[in-house]
Amino acid sequence: MGIAENYRRLREDVPDDVTIVLASKTRTTEEILEAIEAGATDIGQNYVQEGAAMHESLAARAQELTWHMIGHLQTNKINKALRVFDVIQTVDSLQKAIAIDKRVEPAGGSAIRVCIEINIGNEDSKAGINPEEHEPFEDYMEGLVSDMSRLAHLRIEGLMTMGPRFGDPEDTRPYFRRTRKVFERLKALDLPNVDMRYLSMGMTNSYRIAIEEGSNMVRIGTGVFGERACRMTTK
Repeated sequence: MGIAENYRRLREDVPDDVTIVLASKTRTTEEILEAIEAGATDIGQNYVQEGAAMHESLAARAQELTWHMIGHLQTNKINKALRVFDVIQTVDSLQKAIAIDKRVEPAGGSAIRVCIEINIGNEDSKAGINPEEHEPFEDYMEGLVSDMSRLAHLRIEGLMTMGPRFGDPEDTRPYFRRTRKVFERLKALDLPNVDMRYLSMGMTNSYRIAIEEGSNMVRIGTGVFGERACRMTTK
């Protein structure tokens, strides 16, 4: 089955109100174009350099898409990221938010859309805010979002998490459920520069469970492109 058919089948399986972000790390321009022709509208990249190269190679087609930074954003790559991405899904601290905010205006923008990344499984190998380090976590997140809301050049639009990777996707359910509860609490806040619209959770192996638990944005790579070939990646 080809990329175009994979995407169309996925789009039929995923509710219309759920955004599909194509996780396109190491994928070629030809592969991305095939997905775009099938209807893909949102592209996710893990690395700034690779995202910039893909954006340039797609030329005019790149302007038709929404570009999401879904990998860890190094502070020294923020300036370049702001020239490529429409959404940064991986803001994982107030310090990172402040660093981004300071660079938006010099980069020629007025504001950047962001999501706050949560490491809901408390995994050492993953980025994101670790709940175990900030209990009671819901209170901590409310304070964090309140502080971030004072940053004039950020528009806080949601939460992002990967969730632990299990053999049985059903095992991810309690992690997604907790993230949804945090999301709903933050959504109820009436703060400037905060519009909690997106709950970005669920990947190829777990997107159905994530959607059942409230996700309205999933990040799919293998389910559309197939298994990733081993390629050198530039960060």
